[in-house]
Amino acid sequence: MTDTLLVTGASGQLGRGVVDHLLDTLKVPPARIIAATRNPENLAELAARGVIIRQADFDDTASLVEAFKGADRILIVSTGELDLGGKRLKQHENAVAAARQAGVSHLLYTSMPNPEPGSPVLFAGDHYGTEQAIKASGIAYTIFRNGWYQENLFMSLPHAIASGHWYTSAADGRIAHGARDDMAAAIAAGLASGATESTTYTLTGPQAHTVAEIAALVTDVTGKPIEVVQLSDEALTEGLKAAGVPEGFAPIVTSFDTNTRSGRIGMVTDAIETLSGRKPQSLKQFLEANKAALAG
Repeated sequence: MTDTLLVTGASGQLGRGVVDHLLDTLKVPPARIIAATRNPENLAELAARGVIIRQADFDDTASLVEAFKGADRILIVSTGELDLGGKRLKQHENAVAAARQAGVSHLLYTSMPNPEPGSPVLFAGDHYGTEQAIKASGIAYTIFRNGWYQENLFMSLPHAIASGHWYTSAADGRIAHGARDDMAAAIAAGLASGATESTTYTLTGPQAHTVAEIAALVTDVTGKPIEVVQLSDEALTEGLKAAGVPEGFAPIVTSFDTNTRSGRIGMVTDAIETLSGRKPQSLKQFLEANKAALAG
């Protein structure tokens, strides 16, 4: 397979992880990899290894068309724009339009599980709208519906461990957190595979847990007891704001718990192992590896 592979957001954590797996795990020649980013200076190390570095601005379709030239398979890593005003969807639509103009043969995208209308997650519409734009483009596609990262627990666990209380509105909903690096490995394998059919994968960790079960695992690993305190969505949002979470972001965080409670994120799949050939890291392994950081 001699396709040229392009990764957007290559200076971000997931995008850089994908590029690293292309190079180091899959041994793709660096001259066949294009790493696109808004800030090319951040990728000097990859440039030194022979990776092609291009500037790409998701707010500028013309810059994306230029960046995408000569790429056969493009991975669009969803942007970090979470203003809920439609900006991120527009950015992604720009990228899809640019891929079509550039004559890309296969388009890959990082979405989220169950983003269809009715999702409680406040930015789910960005992902659903992007999926629809990709399907309407006529380009063959692979959509990766990434479950929640184990690393996302850094947002809540340090405070819960320090205070002994974990405030949540997730009730008994389950979530199969997966390691970001496991997802990057799976996505890299899909990007490099040369597969031509249109497919959607949901990427998750190996086991789904309730908040109470996660708290018990944390206690087992750190020795710090945590009491899970169930709240209403409204009370959780107010508590988050009182704890210093920005006013516009607190409802987004709460929507994750609403989503968990609704059962829309409780699935467990074997897609990571199927794509990458490696067993995904368990939540307990993640907690043990990050014990010191989580416990402060």
